[in-house]
Amino acid sequence: MLQIRNLEKVYPTGDEALKGVSMDVDGEEVVSIIGPSGAGKSTLIRCINRLTEPTGGSVSLDGTDVTALSKKELRDARRDMGMIFQEFNLVERLTVMENVLSGRVGYVNTWQALRRDFPPEDVQRAYEILERVGVSGMENKRADELSGGQRQRIGIARAVLQRPKILLVDEPTSSLDPETSFAVMELLTEIATEEGIPVLINIHEVELALEYTDRIVGLADGEVVFKGTPDELDQDARDVIYRSGEAREESTPAEQVEEQQSPSVEITDADRETSY
Repeated sequence: MLQIRNLEKVYPTGDEALKGVSMDVDGEEVVSIIGPSGAGKSTLIRCINRLTEPTGGSVSLDGTDVTALSKKELRDARRDMGMIFQEFNLVERLTVMENVLSGRVGYVNTWQALRRDFPPEDVQRAYEILERVGVSGMENKRADELSGGQRQRIGIARAVLQRPKILLVDEPTSSLDPETSFAVMELLTEIATEEGIPVLINIHEVELALEYTDRIVGLADGEVVFKGTPDELDQDARDVIYRSGEAREESTPAEQVEEQQSPSVEITDADRETSY
C-alpha cells in the first residue's frame, strides 16, 4: 500500500505546489490524478519517489517511510517504484533491449551495469515483456528509431521489468494520438491486473480516467478536492476540480520548472540512482 499523508511542496519562489495532500493506493487498483494545469499533479507523482523533494508530510510504501530515507536507502527503495515518464526517458543511442534492461540496473553491481551484463533470467523476462507490450522483434533497434507509441511501450516494459510494488505514471498519453492513448491506457490497466501492481496515473484526459481507472483523485491549486469512483465524477465534481472554467490555463512557475527538466539528462545523470 502507498500512503501519502499531508504532503507539501513549497518552492524557493514561495509557490505552493502541494498543500497537505493525503491519499492511499493499494491492491491492484488503477488510480488517476486529474486537475487543471498547475494543480500539482506532476509534482505529486515526483514527490512520491523524491525525484522532487517534498517540503513536508510523509510518503510510505508497504510501511517504509520513503520521505525519511537516506540517499543510499532511497536508491534501494526506488527499485520498488516503477516510473513511467511523460517524455518516455529512454536513452536515445541505446537499443530497445538495453533500455528495457536498465530497469534492472538497481539489482546488479556497477561493473555489470556498465558492461550491460545482466542475468540470463532478466534477459529472458525482458523478451517476454517486450512481446506482452506489443513490440517484440524491435529489441535491436535504437530508441531514436521508434514512434511515440512504441517509445511509451518501451517505457512501460522497462518499469515492469523492474518488478516494482507500484507503478507511478506521469502523463503517459500527452504526446500520443487519441488511438494510441487508448491503447496505452488499456495496456497499463491490463498489466496492473496481470502483475498485481497498483498504478497511480497523472493524466489530463478526463475521459481516459473515466474509462480506465478504478478511482479518481481531483487536485486543484495543490489540494485534493475530490476522491471517488468514475461514476461519482459528476458535473458538480468537475466544476469543483476545474473551478467552473476559472482554472489557470498555464502552469505555475514551479510546475514549469518541473516540465522543462530534460528527460535525457535525468537518465544519463542518474540512471543507476533515480530513474529506474
